[in-house]
Amino acid sequence: MRNRLGLSALLAFAMVTGFGGTSALAEVTAKLTSAPHVPPAVHRKAETVVVHLQAKEYVGELATDVKYNFWSFGGTVPGPMARVRVGDSIEFHLSNAKSNTQPHNIDIHAVNGPGGGAAFTTVDPGKEKVFTFKAKAAGLFIYHCAAGAIVDHISNGMYGLVLVEPEGGLSKVDREFYVMQSEFFASEAKDGVAGFDIQKGLDEHPSHVVFNGKAGGLQGANALKAKVGETVRIFFGNIGPNSISSFHIIGEIFDKVYTEGGFGGAVGKNIQTTLVPSAGATAVEFKVDAPGTYALVDHSIYRVAKGAIGHLVVEGDANPQVIRQGK
Repeated sequence: MRNRLGLSALLAFAMVTGFGGTSALAEVTAKLTSAPHVPPAVHRKAETVVVHLQAKEYVGELATDVKYNFWSFGGTVPGPMARVRVGDSIEFHLSNAKSNTQPHNIDIHAVNGPGGGAAFTTVDPGKEKVFTFKAKAAGLFIYHCAAGAIVDHISNGMYGLVLVEPEGGLSKVDREFYVMQSEFFASEAKDGVAGFDIQKGLDEHPSHVVFNGKAGGLQGANALKAKVGETVRIFFGNIGPNSISSFHIIGEIFDKVYTEGGFGGAVGKNIQTTLVPSAGATAVEFKVDAPGTYALVDHSIYRVAKGAIGHLVVEGDANPQVIRQGK
């Protein structure tokens, strides 16, 4: 029997890579990271990758003075990010914490098969399910829970990203970040904790639109950091569950946009704002030319007031050839 890795290590990054079984490939364990951190690039041939992910329900901070009853993968919203490569055999273990109140499962958009794996992974509290799949397509993919009515599981925080690198990998950049946009439909607090308001969801009136799970998730101590002259790649996901994101960085132009998260197809160049559909993703790259604080926003601009804003803080010397203040 395979030695099982401690859930504490895999919870930090649990999700999408995984399974080995009877494959003749060598077996490895994926490195998992929580947003905004990204796992290191994959420098190897195709292998069997084992992943353990746990569904976990918990109370956390959605915004200042707003506590929320989150449902999650790995105890974080968004859930951990996995990085594999085309041709890998993924052995995926999904467990459901015994303390949870709901059955959960996982639909991985990188999967070709029934329910993206959801058909094989519906698991009750205190139990575990396993399935295997082949990573056939290179791209940046959403994963989410699809149990029950689906909408409450997604709306409460059960989603994340998995990156399937093309053979030969992606081009080298200086910094990579994991950012995910999501809407919350918070009810009036009961005993100090808000939950999901289905009517707000049906009306498509989110109380909060946030990056990386909470208002301020990319501000202050949580801001992204870079230096002048560096090339930055952001893996950006939008779970919705309803709205399309108009992703934009104020003061930057995307040198490259991998449309809808696909690798190997057309690449947009010199893009100001890119549309990311609900349950979709993209990867953008840009070089930062001048120091300062750059705002990441959903340029459906009223959403900024609901929390859809973050910061990239760039340090370094001024670059008057690119931008300078007049006299």
